[in-house]
Amino acid sequence: MALMITEECINCDVCEPECPNGALSAGDDIYIIDPSQCTECVGHFATPQCIEVCPVDCIVQDPNHVESKDELHAKFEKLLAVS
Repeated sequence: MALMITEECINCDVCEPECPNGALSAGDDIYIIDPSQCTECVGHFATPQCIEVCPVDCIVQDPNHVESKDELHAKFEKLLAVS
């Protein structure tokens, strides 16, 4: 399942540099996560790094992009091949 950022985001810029896939970017009011790039850090780390550093806990699983750990790992491998 890809992650998403809720409206509670304070736009603090802490999460973006932590994403190993470059899935985070600044939106108009809050940061956004590109679900095609988000692997929840599967393949890189044991836990999503954006969640680890977020000071307001506004990063949650995106119910519109449900993926298993196997699907996330396959996405990680595909992204790694493109890099």
